[in-house]
Amino acid sequence: MNTTEALVREPLTGGRAAEVDRPLLTWLDDATGERVDLSARELGGWAARAAGLLREGCGLGVGDRAAVLLPAHWQSAAVLLGAWSAGVAVSFRPRATAGLPQVGPGSAGPFDALFVSAERLDDWLEDVPEATHRYVLSLGATPRREVPLGYLDWLAEVGRHTDALPTSAPLTSADAASPDGTSYREWGTVALGVAERLDLRAGDRLLVDVAEHEQPVYWLLAPLAVGASVVLCANLDPARLDARIAAEQITRVL
Repeated sequence: MNTTEALVREPLTGGRAAEVDRPLLTWLDDATGERVDLSARELGGWAARAAGLLREGCGLGVGDRAAVLLPAHWQSAAVLLGAWSAGVAVSFRPRATAGLPQVGPGSAGPFDALFVSAERLDDWLEDVPEATHRYVLSLGATPRREVPLGYLDWLAEVGRHTDALPTSAPLTSADAASPDGTSYREWGTVALGVAERLDLRAGDRLLVDVAEHEQPVYWLLAPLAVGASVVLCANLDPARLDARIAAEQITRVL
């Protein structure tokens, strides 16, 4: 069983991971030309490093809570999967989506860890929740040269850890994946339900306009639950959409 299956399939979604060495998650930016392709093995390695940062670097685990204020991005996927695999309950702040559990930070009090993008830190400076361990993500290929006071650069810190999942007590499907008590099993049910509504199936390749969809159930959990792969596209150029669909062998567009 590959690492991503261990993180997601057991017990997060109960779904099926894509083939180990084929691209599972692709990040594209039409404005900069940046492209990152991650296989299930590679995404699992990044998630394991993120889990190591939380467990070994911060001493966190089951019963602890993290606020993840990040847009759809390959690094965001690593943060989310890493936190869940470490047993840390995750709260994120996407746009409100009907029919899904409410998991925004709200007034839930201080968190054990906070992950925020540089852009959102500027936008939400007065609304960023308190946290013991705070990380900023530039969502670029290299660490930031300047890091805000009180924060650490996530990309630099996560690189200190290996791609081997840290040893921990096994999670159960009844453990809380969100601070509101939503369990791994419940999120798995939601993810599979969303995949069904999107008509996502194993082998599909889903194109996601990240400006329109930041709810992780749609761009991460639902595809992983059924063994589909994802192409996250930033600054999507409508004039290039048809060419993008053909070049990436897209079967579904969100």
